[in-house]
Amino acid sequence: AAGLMCMYAPTLVELFRNVWSTDQQGHGPIILALCIWLFYRKWPALLATENSRPSPLLGWLLMLIGVLAYVLGRSQDIIFFEVGSAIWIIAAIVLLLRGKRQLASLWFMLFFMIFMIPLPGQFVDALTQPMKIAVSIVAEQVLYWFGYPIARSGVILQIGPYQLMVADACAGLQTLFTLEALGLFYLNVVRHSSAVRNITLAILIIPISFTANVIRVMALTLITYYLGDEAGQGFLHGFAGIVLFSVALLLIISADTALRVGFGGQKTPELAHNGKQS
Repeated sequence: AAGLMCMYAPTLVELFRNVWSTDQQGHGPIILALCIWLFYRKWPALLATENSRPSPLLGWLLMLIGVLAYVLGRSQDIIFFEVGSAIWIIAAIVLLLRGKRQLASLWFMLFFMIFMIPLPGQFVDALTQPMKIAVSIVAEQVLYWFGYPIARSGVILQIGPYQLMVADACAGLQTLFTLEALGLFYLNVVRHSSAVRNITLAILIIPISFTANVIRVMALTLITYYLGDEAGQGFLHGFAGIVLFSVALLLIISADTALRVGFGGQKTPELAHNGKQS
């Protein structure tokens, strides 16, 4: 733990000062906190002595990969490698000290840490632009159907005397990335017994994210139209981000409820077990 803190404390400080302070990567601290909670939740399984057989060969191999990624990322200022190396190093430590069985108990936490890694800018830009255009088109059409004086040129919406540009934070890949992380965390917490149901809900998160983004863009457009540009760019702009994730969470729960009905009202193993006890 002391070694990890010495390695990654400077990395975390830089993330909080730079990348994680932006709208695009503001989910980073939340993902970090949830990863710590997941690790704490699995701590008893990690300390279990049953079938605890360290795997030094695989452990040192992962350690080598993680250290090389860290050195490359730290020396060349490649944040993708620097942050991503933590996954390899934590996995290596568990293998060296405990073994494969204990590593398997942490698989979701290690997978969830991927959502904490800042994506390369070129990759994000290439996928974000089509998403912004699609969100702009749908938002324009819906508001037009409701009789609002709105027009669109690319990702710029013209409503009344105001022009609004759909930004990356409003309808980009990072939003989809964050909402996918939120949905997968929800799946891990509820722990449905049906793998098909879990996979279906994970896939549905993509259209849910798109719908939530459209709702956010329409909300900001209407706020600007009725209250002016200052209101649209001020506190209400940030509040619309909260609305985005609230709407997305409600849609995820609604979709999960619909799937429960479709799968015949299956319960999670824990709920079924508790019901049998009572």
